[in-house]
Amino acid sequence: MRNRRAALGVHFALASALAMGLLTHSPSAEAAPAPLPPVTPTPQSIARSGGDAVVTGRVLVVADGDTDTAARTRLVSELRSHGADRVDVVAPGAVPAAARGLLTVRLGPAGRPDISGALAGTAVPDTAEGYAVRVEGGRDRRITLAGHDAAGQFYAVQTLRQLFVPADGDDRRPAATPRAAGPDREWRVAGAAVSDHPDMPLRGTIEGFYGAPWTHAERLDQMDFYGDVKANTYIYAPKDDPYHRGKWREPYPADKLAELGELVRRATDNHVRFTFAVSPGESVCYSDPADRTALKAKLQALYDLGTRAFSVPLDDISYTRWNCPGDQSAYGAPGRAAAARAQVDLLNDVQRDFVSRHPGTAPLQTVPTEYGDLTDTAYKQTLRAGLDPAVVIMWTGTDVVPPKITVDEADRASALFGRKVFVWDNYPVNDFGNTSGRLLLAPYAQREAGLSRHLSGIVANPMNQPYASKVAVFGVADFTWNDTAYDPAANLRRAMARLAGGDRSATEALLVFGDLQHLAPTFGATPWQPQAPALAARVERFWSQWDTGDRAAAVTELRAYAEAIRRAPEVVRGGRVEAGFTTDAAPWLDATALWGEAAVRMLDALDARLEGDAARADELLAVSHDLQRRARDVRIVPARNTWGSVQPKVGDGVLDVFLVQADVRLRLWDAAGGGRNLAVKGTASASGVEQNLDRLAARHVNDGQMGTRWASDYTDAAWVQIALAEPARVAAVTLAWEGACAAEYAVQTSVNGTDWTTVSTQRPGNCGTDVVRLTAGEPVTHVRMQGIRRKTTWGYSLYEMGVYGAPAS
Repeated sequence: MRNRRAALGVHFALASALAMGLLTHSPSAEAAPAPLPPVTPTPQSIARSGGDAVVTGRVLVVADGDTDTAARTRLVSELRSHGADRVDVVAPGAVPAAARGLLTVRLGPAGRPDISGALAGTAVPDTAEGYAVRVEGGRDRRITLAGHDAAGQFYAVQTLRQLFVPADGDDRRPAATPRAAGPDREWRVAGAAVSDHPDMPLRGTIEGFYGAPWTHAERLDQMDFYGDVKANTYIYAPKDDPYHRGKWREPYPADKLAELGELVRRATDNHVRFTFAVSPGESVCYSDPADRTALKAKLQALYDLGTRAFSVPLDDISYTRWNCPGDQSAYGAPGRAAAARAQVDLLNDVQRDFVSRHPGTAPLQTVPTEYGDLTDTAYKQTLRAGLDPAVVIMWTGTDVVPPKITVDEADRASALFGRKVFVWDNYPVNDFGNTSGRLLLAPYAQREAGLSRHLSGIVANPMNQPYASKVAVFGVADFTWNDTAYDPAANLRRAMARLAGGDRSATEALLVFGDLQHLAPTFGATPWQPQAPALAARVERFWSQWDTGDRAAAVTELRAYAEAIRRAPEVVRGGRVEAGFTTDAAPWLDATALWGEAAVRMLDALDARLEGDAARADELLAVSHDLQRRARDVRIVPARNTWGSVQPKVGDGVLDVFLVQADVRLRLWDAAGGGRNLAVKGTASASGVEQNLDRLAARHVNDGQMGTRWASDYTDAAWVQIALAEPARVAAVTLAWEGACAAEYAVQTSVNGTDWTTVSTQRPGNCGTDVVRLTAGEPVTHVRMQGIRRKTTWGYSLYEMGVYGAPAS
């Protein structure tokens, strides 16, 4: 048995590779070149250089003292886990004469003579982090990996890692643990010439969310992940780390400091710039020398651990008050301009007295108090005029969570702050109210190609769930490396394939699951990514076929996808999917299995009704009802987010709506038009609106948008109602509650809008989407949610109220 020890850190990057064909294992009999496997991030230039290089037996790595240590270590690890029995590292002048015929891999700086000659015209870009790779097969098998700098060498190895091609056609990557005894696999390296460099200088993440911070082990894993995807920046800024914000003056305890030191070292090993952030704005006295000394001491402790990048964020604080009387004397009455003067004074002091005096330290970063708009104010004017030009300013886009970021917006922001801005992108972060119960697994999108020429970089603010965040961060890394070539759909498939470890069935299951977690809310009315687009398209086709009479075919087609939803959690858990992801997603996977089974049974009920078996249809409908109830009873435990232990949302607004529509069709089988949401054509009114805010008006409760809502005044007896466009027999009412839901409420109907009948009283255990099934009796003209008892001190708040039935006509 060969020594095939797979090194720690081997990740799965090629799972979306197209079929590559069976390749023979013979250096002298090269097969016809297959298409190159995909490489992520997408290189600036990649092309075939000839045949593949077979990895077998002894391999020589030619390196010297200028070879990056991390790159060399990773290279040796990858060769051993892809077929090399033995890897010998030799100096450029010590290549043995007997080396002819052996696979020889040269790694080092672009200017090393043996490397520049072996590149055979493949250029190493003359820019930071640039690199070149050249793979040549045939008798003189050789691979050349050249970097403009140490990071470039490391990235050359990361690209090579993705060029390994299995001869057996199975594109799964080597496992991260040693293999059990069995036949060895044969590997080749695809013959490629790559010339590559990043578009953006700063690429990565900022751990800047509210809620439970990541664990130390999770952060270490993230550093390895960032190295794999060529992200070079991690900003440590968890809001709920007390020593980051509330206790910023206090030194970290010894055990925490030791963890940070290990994290700094792991980041460095992966060519990730560990950026330490301290956020003093809640209590700092800007004019107090003691506070400035405390701040610099905090930074010095991390500098001593090897940190060479720092940030002093001043976001999410008030500038209408001072924290000490001295600031009133120093900067005047509190306000925008005064706050900016104080902040400029502090930041310039840190940049000039600390950063510039510490060798190797990157320019200071900050997040201004006004970080999410394009309005010129006295605050921005003062910042623009006085802040040291070296200080890097972060900006979140046109809102806290922007639906898009364009080149024009980036240019306007840069003009406002007097320098290229560094984007803190609040995706896929899920720590705010509109994200309650959600994983955010949509691809990174709606950021305009060409932004690289107008920004200093982008970092994503991830979710409290670190492994689930990798889907979006994989996209951020790809976009920031080569934004003009970025394809969100292709990137999503590659991201899921990487999570799946190359398991194709698990990749497909992850794509199905991810579609049900596709909604990406903003702070505004419209989500910047829609919910379940793949399922929504299938549901739309289903009803189109149903309404035109092709009902059996409609059921058959949609049932196949419902089965895929039902099976997805089992496939994800049973395959090679990264264990951390299945842990992060566990409540959502549990709920998805139930929702998928509920959909299958509902479609079976429709099928039975089409066959004329009404009794069987009723039985299956009852089963679906029970499964839906069980799905709504699932809770997210433990709750890492600030929104606590809530119901995991799964395809909400698409899957649940389909089930209600199908339910109503079954119960109004003979009624024309049964199952439609009649509320959208109705007129909403309410007893009152919170603070008379138009954005919370009653009309939002039936506008079909899950990003808008109605909110009542603060009374238990508040109500909202829909006047239907025409009298109808109502079979179900749905209520999608915001966090301010009802502890008890009644659903009432009326034939005239004056006299009301209570048809159901509800006491929901949780704020989610309620489905209230009614007996579709006499036609009514109005449907009301009548509050009885609030769950919170706020009023009642509903995203949407649906009324499903059939027009009486």
